Amino acid sequence: MALSATSLPFAEQNQFFRRKLNLPTNAWTDIYTREHDYAFVVAGANRDDLVQDFRQAVEKAIADGTTLEDFRKDFDRIVAKYGWSYRGGRNWRSRVIYETNMQSSYMAGRLEQLMAVREERPYWQYLHSDAVEHPRPEHEALNGLILRWDDPWWKYFFPINAWGCQCSVRALSEDDLRRMGKDGPDTAPPIVWQTRTIGQNSPDGPRIVEVPTGIDPGFEYMPGQARLDSAVPFPRDGGPEPGLPNHLPVDPLPPARPVPASQVLSQEVSDAEAVQRFLQPFGATLDEPAVFKDVVGERLVVGKEMFTSPANGELVAQQPNLARSLLLLAAEALLQPAEVWVRLDWVEALKKAVVRRRYLASLLVKDEPSPVQVVVEIDEAGWSASAQPAQEGQQPLSSFRQGVRLYQEKK
Repeated sequence: MALSATSLPFAEQNQFFRRKLNLPTNAWTDIYTREHDYAFVVAGANRDDLVQDFRQAVEKAIADGTTLEDFRKDFDRIVAKYGWSYRGGRNWRSRVIYETNMQSSYMAGRLEQLMAVREERPYWQYLHSDAVEHPRPEHEALNGLILRWDDPWWKYFFPINAWGCQCSVRALSEDDLRRMGKDGPDTAPPIVWQTRTIGQNSPDGPRIVEVPTGIDPGFEYMPGQARLDSAVPFPRDGGPEPGLPNHLPVDPLPPARPVPASQVLSQEVSDAEAVQRFLQPFGATLDEPAVFKDVVGERLVVGKEMFTSPANGELVAQQPNLARSLLLLAAEALLQPAEVWVRLDWVEALKKAVVRRRYLASLLVKDEPSPVQVVVEIDEAGWSASAQPAQEGQQPLSSFRQGVRLYQEKK
């Protein structure tokens, strides 16, 4: 039987799965919960070539939307090729591999989509699938439950929640709630923890885990959340790097935009509070990153790691070319840039060319005699920002208006 219609493949699902690394294992308990965001495994497949063949079969199923019966043909071919001896019956084992990978990758991609629209649609509704042959009463009881996206309950109950689970989540707006006759979200059900013993037949022996009631061991996490955490760019050494003078005619930069006095931080604000204020408009916190869609539709993951030193893990609310008091101006440039540029630059430290995206803003700040020119630069090596007063007689941000302009604010 094929999965429900909610499992039609889409870009975020494909990308999530393709970024996984193959990992041979002896038992399903060898990796657990969030580790599945990074590793593709088939329990008991402990040869690299065997894992790779299964990975190709699953990747094809995700990309093409093929059915379980189609996947079983690949399953039989791979088992025969390697003489693989696996636990359980053929139909059960092939279904577990197929459905778990299809549905977990789907929900990981779905999480990225939901996070991108959380400002417009901040409520998530739990949906139980009628396509499940043997529904779990605990999951059926959650059908229709509506909670805010940042309710801690989702950390453990965001689907999938069990072997064969096909539950999903949809996003709702304030207007959606009113049409449903509701004036706010529901109250999260209490989380009742239970002790479970798993891996009784594992070569490494059994282990004891704590799992919420209604969730199978190993599913008590949000698929894709660990990937979001790791996608947050770390601070980069040095500031944004200007290019050579641009001799091509470029339209004048839009007029400087005033920002409220509250966007300038006082010296009394702690590093943690400063970072928290930076993250807040993106919907992120010190505990949870968030996906932000910029003015050109590019998705960026914003989180505290943007201010965490890779060397010692300390939280530092500043950049080399960005005064601490002007930290929030970098957030302003990301949220409402005057222009967005992209260009290919050679990075000597990496020994390769990287695509750099630059967000430019000219901001009128209280008590500053001239507009502050803000640049936020992001590439695969991390991010950096600068904020400098405009120089008299100089074209604003001219040395950073290089490459291809993707966006210009309407004047």
